[in-house]
Amino acid sequence: MQKSVVRDINLAAEGEKRIEWARRHMPVLEKIKEEFEKEKPLKGARIVACLHVTVETANLITTLVAGGAEVAVTGSNPLSTQDEVAAALAARGLHVYAFRGENEKEYYDCIKKALDLQPNVSLDDGADTIAIIHKEQPELAAQMFGGCEETTTGVVRLRAMADDKALLYPVIAVNDAETKMMFDNRYGTGQSTLHGIMQATNFLFAGKTVVIAGYGWCGRGCANRSRGLGANVIVVEVEPRKALEAAMDGFRVMPMHKAAPLGDLFVTLTGDINVIRAEHFSQMKDQAVLANSGHFNVEIDIPALDKMAAAKTEVQNNVTEYKLPDGRRLYLLAEGRLINLAAAYGHPPEVMDMSFANQALAVRYIVEHGRSLDKKVYAVPVEIDRRVAELKLASMGLETEKLTEEQYRYLHSWQNGT
Repeated sequence: MQKSVVRDINLAAEGEKRIEWARRHMPVLEKIKEEFEKEKPLKGARIVACLHVTVETANLITTLVAGGAEVAVTGSNPLSTQDEVAAALAARGLHVYAFRGENEKEYYDCIKKALDLQPNVSLDDGADTIAIIHKEQPELAAQMFGGCEETTTGVVRLRAMADDKALLYPVIAVNDAETKMMFDNRYGTGQSTLHGIMQATNFLFAGKTVVIAGYGWCGRGCANRSRGLGANVIVVEVEPRKALEAAMDGFRVMPMHKAAPLGDLFVTLTGDINVIRAEHFSQMKDQAVLANSGHFNVEIDIPALDKMAAAKTEVQNNVTEYKLPDGRRLYLLAEGRLINLAAAYGHPPEVMDMSFANQALAVRYIVEHGRSLDKKVYAVPVEIDRRVAELKLASMGLETEKLTEEQYRYLHSWQNGT
């Protein structure tokens, strides 16, 4: 198989410096790497990792290799690859197929090159690798121990496959681990999304009206951090319980057609298609900014915006101006792709430390138990989730309270009442 496809191998030294910086801030993953180096639990595993190629991901890959795995790395989004990181991994001798700015054909070609490894484990962020295996190379599924999925969008796709009885091997929904979604999604996405928007535009949040579409963990994080910077925040949500939570958290809640005339900035974080559409664009004020932090670039109806526009101009890096016939200007950031990785560094390593610790331990679980599992989507085993939390607390110098024997008996007895 072709060894690697990267932008410029000469960027490797720069990538190594950044990878090392992140490693120092990922103590939980480092602890797991030390265990893997001693025990080699992944010996014989051939892993295709379709993930955002960032410094944090590089440290996950290093951990998997330390465990004895052979790994092929490919990007999970055309604009999220950090070229210096891809170069550094390739220079280490890994199979790497990723470069920033891939067109659609190049993106899928890179995934298919990674699949030449003939993997028996898949790691995904968005389920594109699993989709290609199922649609185009189903013969690979027969040799798969299983897979892991990192993000909400991918888990939604996989559950749909499982419901249709189409899933050909077991997959662990790493996204749904509490030490992932409650921290990575909320604190990671919340901070990195705003970082990407400010990096692309130097947008001032204070005093502006920010419309957040979706109030899952990612939406919660963005809403709260926008408010922390002084914005007036509106939440658009389809699920009544989440909408109620947003209201009780102090945000205005309304449908998009009512929010559209009010917003200075719109951020989509739903995992669904066409959340902001032509009827909303037609109501927006001049110079409204549109950004997406969901995995795929489908949440903002870009074809409709293209059709509506009288002119389209790249006004600066990651900012496209759409001039409408009536003179209003709308600004789309990063081609509607995930703004936190297209225009910024993505989540901080301290947060990804927990997410990738879950990934590494889930891969070990798949290698050890995958062949005995049914073909469905599984939660991360609770013992893995708890262990990641315990390791993170220890790395922070924090301790939890311990139950006394009396307290333990009380909590496990039905006979004690008032």
